[in-house]
Amino acid sequence: MQGIVLRVYSDFIDVLSEEGERWRCKVTGRLKRRRRRTTLVAAGDGVQFRPVDEVKREAQITAILPRKSVLSRRRPGAFTPVEDVILANPDEIMVVFAAAEPEPNLFLLDRFLVAAESSEIPSFIVINKIDLTGEARAREAFGLYEAIGYPVYYVSAKEGAGVDALRNHLRDHITVVAGPSGAGKSSLINRLLPGLNLKVGELMRIGKGKHTTRWAQLYPLPTGGFIADTPGLRELGLWDIRPNELSDYFPEIRALTPQCRFSDCTHINEPGCAVREAVARGEIHPHRWQSYLQLFEEASQAPKYVEEP
Repeated sequence: MQGIVLRVYSDFIDVLSEEGERWRCKVTGRLKRRRRRTTLVAAGDGVQFRPVDEVKREAQITAILPRKSVLSRRRPGAFTPVEDVILANPDEIMVVFAAAEPEPNLFLLDRFLVAAESSEIPSFIVINKIDLTGEARAREAFGLYEAIGYPVYYVSAKEGAGVDALRNHLRDHITVVAGPSGAGKSSLINRLLPGLNLKVGELMRIGKGKHTTRWAQLYPLPTGGFIADTPGLRELGLWDIRPNELSDYFPEIRALTPQCRFSDCTHINEPGCAVREAVARGEIHPHRWQSYLQLFEEASQAPKYVEEP
């Protein structure tokens, strides 16, 4: 039989079969003994399994299917070969921010987007709580991201405005939920998944504070696809991004980099820099440019990996 991993906890793995049945699985000893350079099995993995007890829906996983993408983290100072996979096969990252309460922190939003770009996973933005500000004011605050090319949805989890369009976007995708505390992620997920009743604060937090979710978990959407709740995303820092790679993760800067005089231009102080010229002409938003400079400084000072001997 074949299915998708919903959750991994302790030695047990919850799998949703292609027939829509949930199975409690363990990994066979043969798979465990294989030398591996990545997490053996993670939420989102496609697996093959053999039923052991069909009444209790218990089974053994006999094969893990190849991954098309991963959301992962590595710890600074650790040897690089082992990849700590948070989620397998994500299609996109949904970054949720509030239009108000709390006041939007665009620099933090840029950090999320850079982390998504560095993971090579497409991202889009959801602005929640437009019932507090009105959609027009929210568009004024976040319209610069639409101009860059990021899809932006304006919604109210409380009143349901804009949720149908978002639901259509999520159809048949594995979508990772990310965003700061207080953005209304739980309320939004409850609106998308009637009957789930997540408590406020149950989704992962980013920033100071303790995670309330211990394992990555997929929630099936009624229209097809999954919402992925993932712990530990605050550990996706910039220590695995080299300063000279940062421009690749700002789409508006990436597009201009080939026009710079030097192929390895960092856009900080090199002559003939097409990016700084665009900034001077007002073609790159001042906020985004300040974010680039600040993140470049952080990446320059971040801990580095110890390369494998």
